[in-house]
Amino acid sequence: MANLATETIFRMAVTRGLVKPMKHGEVLLFCLTASLYMFFFRCKDGLNGFAFSALKFIVGKEEIPTHSCLAEHAYGQGSERDVQPAEERPEQTPASRGSCIRAFARKLLDSLCKHGPRHRCCKHHQDNCISYCVKGFIRMFSVGYLIQCCLKVPSAFRQAFTKPSRLLWLLYNKENFQLGAFLGSFVSIYKGTSCLLRWMRNLDDELHALIAGFLAGTSMFFYKSTTISMYLFSKLVETLYFKGIEAGRFPYFPEADTVIYAISTAICFQAAVMEVQNLRPSYWKFLLRLTKGRFALMNRKVLDVFGTEASKNFGNFTPKLDPRFVLCPVDMDVQLG
Repeated sequence: MANLATETIFRMAVTRGLVKPMKHGEVLLFCLTASLYMFFFRCKDGLNGFAFSALKFIVGKEEIPTHSCLAEHAYGQGSERDVQPAEERPEQTPASRGSCIRAFARKLLDSLCKHGPRHRCCKHHQDNCISYCVKGFIRMFSVGYLIQCCLKVPSAFRQAFTKPSRLLWLLYNKENFQLGAFLGSFVSIYKGTSCLLRWMRNLDDELHALIAGFLAGTSMFFYKSTTISMYLFSKLVETLYFKGIEAGRFPYFPEADTVIYAISTAICFQAAVMEVQNLRPSYWKFLLRLTKGRFALMNRKVLDVFGTEASKNFGNFTPKLDPRFVLCPVDMDVQLG
C-alpha cells in the first residue's frame, strides 16, 4: 500500500504541474534499484530471506558472494564422466527423430561449454563465459514466457469454446515474449558484464555488481512497468532502513507498519473518490470488485467544485437516488436558517 500511495502522490503532483515526468523514468529507477540490489547480493550478509533466494534463482548460484579468487581447474574435473572408452560405450540402437535432435543439441551445447575463454575468477566451471550468458538468457526467457502464459490461461480457456483462436493467441501473445526478453536479457547482461569486468580487472569484486546491475536494468525497455520499478524501489528502501536499524543509526518504531498502512490506505481512498484518474487502474478495478461496483456509484459531479476533476472518467453519470433519503439544497437552507 505504501508503494501504491507513493505512486498515487506522484501522479497527483504531475497532474497539478508540481513535478515534470521524466521520459523512461521507470527504466532509470529500475536501473538504480537493480544496481544496489545486485551489490547487496554480492556482499557478505548483504541480503537474506526471500530477496536473496529470488536473486539466487534469477542470476544463478554462480554469482553468490565469494571472497577468494584462486585458480581452479577450469575444465578437466567432472568432464571425465562424459568420456567413455570406445569399447565401453553401449551400442547405439535406432532412435526416433526427436531423440536424435536432442542428442545433437546436447552435443553442440557441450562443445560450446567446454571450449572457449573462461576467467580463473569465474565460478561457472562447466561453461565458458559466452555459453554461460547464453544459457542464462535461454533459461530466464523460458521462465518469463511460461509465467505470462500461465497468467493468461484462465481468460483464454473461458473463450476457447467460442473463439478457438484464443488458444493460439495464448502462445503467440506479444506480452509473453516481452516478459521473457526482459528476464532473459537482465540475466545475460548482468552475467556478461560481470565476466567482462573479471577479465578487465583480473579479480572478482563486489563493486562489479553495481555496474553490472545498472546495465542489466536497461532490460526493462522490453517490459516497461512502473509497478515493478516502484515495488522494487520501495522494498530497497525498506531493506536499507532495516540495515540502518541493525547498525544503530535509525530508530525502530514497533507499530510503524500499521501507521504506514493506514496513511497509505487513506491516500488511495482519497484518490478513489476525488481523482480516480490518478489512481493505479489495477487498484481501481480491485476496489470495484471488492465493493461489487458500488465505488463507482457516487455522485462525483458535485465534487468537481474542488478542482480535482472527480467526474472526469464518469461522463455524465448521475446516480439514481431515493428522494426519501436525499436532502435538497433548499431543505438545507431552511434547516440551517
